[in-house]
Amino acid sequence: MKLTDPAQTLAALLRCPSVTPAEGGALTTLAAMLGELGLSNDRVTFSDTGTPDVDNLYSRLGSDGPHLMFAGHTDVVPVGDADAWTQDPFAAQIADGEMYGRGAVDMKGGIACFVSALARLIERKGAPEGSVSLLITGDEEGPSINGTEKLLAYAKAKGEHWDAALVGEPTNPDQMGDMIKIGRRGSLSGTLRVDGVQGHVAYPHLADNPLRGMLTLADALMDPPLDAGNERFPPSNLEITSLDTGNGATNVIPAHASARFNIRFNDLWTAESLAGELRGRLEQASRADRLRPGRDPVRYAIEFDSRSSPSFLTRDSALITTLSAAIAEATGRTPKLSTTGGTSDARFIKDYCPVVEFGLVGKTMHMVDERVALNDLESLTEIYEIFLERWFASAGAR
Repeated sequence: MKLTDPAQTLAALLRCPSVTPAEGGALTTLAAMLGELGLSNDRVTFSDTGTPDVDNLYSRLGSDGPHLMFAGHTDVVPVGDADAWTQDPFAAQIADGEMYGRGAVDMKGGIACFVSALARLIERKGAPEGSVSLLITGDEEGPSINGTEKLLAYAKAKGEHWDAALVGEPTNPDQMGDMIKIGRRGSLSGTLRVDGVQGHVAYPHLADNPLRGMLTLADALMDPPLDAGNERFPPSNLEITSLDTGNGATNVIPAHASARFNIRFNDLWTAESLAGELRGRLEQASRADRLRPGRDPVRYAIEFDSRSSPSFLTRDSALITTLSAAIAEATGRTPKLSTTGGTSDARFIKDYCPVVEFGLVGKTMHMVDERVALNDLESLTEIYEIFLERWFASAGAR
């Protein structure tokens, strides 16, 4: 295998069926590649009650100097209906200039490009004057309990320290060079339960339909909007993702109703302040009687998930400027600096060092026929190589 060719490195990774939480040979394959480049490899498995064991990989080149981390994951989501794919999802087949496979975009492609960029730099100039590490998990698409968060703590306990990090998630909406992620919104999930009184639909005065109360409370959660956003982040957004009564009959008023929701919030909020805002809205709305005239206040309970994610914003101008310049040189585009999208493992890394995200075009991630243009693989490899060289040059000068 020619490690300087991102198509070859990606093909080797795609042929490993590493559907969360299975390692599928992906970390073994990656470790072999990195070993050829002179990196030392540390494989570690983490466990936790109620979650599957997960294999992880930490690899490092160099022992001192400025230290750059590349972070990512080799686990992928399930393929879904395999018969709906036009190409084998684990065969790395090429058609019309695109390589097909689950994980081609999210995010084995980013890992492959970084490996090839590092290989090209080493071949052209030798190892960087500093240290490069790869922190790769098999748990990003899963519960994210036995992956990056624990691997960071494990590495730090062994004396590792990083000056900056690059996460290779697919960040570009339409074409290479569109967007760098310099932060992420926070995430908070919860469950709202409303209690009523079961009864016959023909005798509603003898019952108390919890859905009437649920509609009132759900409306209060979503309106008015939580905020209008700011120059750093888009508006915070609450979405109700499920509504259930456990009732299969059309002539029975249910006894209970529950709703699940998730909020992606900006830096105007913390999980605690947001929970307080929602509790206040619910308490006030519970006394509204438009849908329940003459009734006592709605009986409800709200519970927030214990694992929330805070919002964050990276302010390391040298890191952002160096990556932006590399993108501009390789593509001729000036990337937008964005905090949009969902959460990523950058939310764990930001506690250890400044972190940005940049990878492939994300149009087909998680879809049937996930695929990446071979031209984009080459473009991202070029960007990463320029970035590596310039980051170490600037870090050494600081």
